[in-house]
Amino acid sequence: MKIVLKIFFFIFIGGLIAGLYLKNSNHPKAEIILGVDIIFLSFVLMPLFIFYRYRNGKYKKYVLDPNSKNPFKIDKDKL
Repeated sequence: MKIVLKIFFFIFIGGLIAGLYLKNSNHPKAEIILGVDIIFLSFVLMPLFIFYRYRNGKYKKYVLDPNSKNPFKIDKDKL
């Protein structure tokens, strides 16, 4: 999954660079390339990244516990 995310990230960066270059040279399809690249970022890359980062429940150590005496204290056993 990590390799897939890196490949998709480089595809996004390549599309962004190509779109900006074409926009600078006043190509008629430049805005379409930039738009497709942003849609790719929004609907493919970001959901995959969020799934990859939070699939093992790593976020639970950052959630505040309102029932605790001190909800801002980080427990060593949860790390």
